[in-house]
Amino acid sequence: MRQRVPLLGAALVATALAALPGCGGPSPLRGTPAVSAPGQSRAPQDFSRQVDVGGGRRIWLSCRGSGSPTVVLEPGLHDSSDTWSLTDTRPPVPESPAVFPGVAAFARVCTYDRPGTIRYANPPALTTRSTPQTGTRSLAAMATDLDRVLTAGRVPGPYLLVGHSFGGMITRLYAQRHPQKTAGLVFVDAFGTNMRPYFGARWPAYVKLLNAPGTPFDADPGFEQADIDGAVGAVRAAGPLPRVPMAVLSKTEPFAAPAGSPKELLAPLERAWPAVQQALVELGEQTPHLLATGSDHYVQLHDPDLTISAVRLVAGRIRAGR
Repeated sequence: MRQRVPLLGAALVATALAALPGCGGPSPLRGTPAVSAPGQSRAPQDFSRQVDVGGGRRIWLSCRGSGSPTVVLEPGLHDSSDTWSLTDTRPPVPESPAVFPGVAAFARVCTYDRPGTIRYANPPALTTRSTPQTGTRSLAAMATDLDRVLTAGRVPGPYLLVGHSFGGMITRLYAQRHPQKTAGLVFVDAFGTNMRPYFGARWPAYVKLLNAPGTPFDADPGFEQADIDGAVGAVRAAGPLPRVPMAVLSKTEPFAAPAGSPKELLAPLERAWPAVQQALVELGEQTPHLLATGSDHYVQLHDPDLTISAVRLVAGRIRAGR
């Protein structure tokens, strides 16, 4: 089944901009979000449901497949788990499975909806599957939610954490705080801690645009807001990353942005990004740096095969090390 959906979340974090409907965004996405149909018979190990994480809150969690290590897919800022279940490949890249079902073919894999993130439905909407939160959220709170949903959902560890964009900051802090639960890391064109110097005095404007990128949801009190400066500080203050297998995937094309985007913010972002990606590579030893040729920031959508292959590579190294 193919679903046509406007890509509202195009590069919401790393470009700090949204490709709004009618702005000539990317081609339609293919695939459907992974949800359980009422009455549908599923394998016992597969589920998609709300998980009680305490404090009167529930978080949507979806898991498929079998095998160790368990892969956990963390979406970028403002993005729901849908981005792991959709594709947007273009010729000559052949159609391939989306990352979530593709990884489920060889490992146990889980993903979830953070509160206030965008569902790629038609029309797009904020998720109602996880209990809404208001106000600016800290990176520590996001990493704590990740731990709570995996624990409450009885998801077996240790975990191979796959983080896209700002999701890479969440998985990074999680690994620093829970090294015994972390088996490996894959950074998918991930956000870094070394960006501010490239922006100079424009950094506050960039941070503001990250949290209010121009979507119809910007004014909604439930729309996900993140403390960007606090996140950078939290990662720097936390303990070292565990010595685990890692991989870094990076885009080769400019960030997708609608016409009229502020060049004074896009230019320093493009200058910063190679250094951001190299710094991630240097976090580990013998870390492969894979370039998604022809892809913009959403590597998991434009090159799901490469993303799946990176996960498979790191999973293989984890298994070989046991």
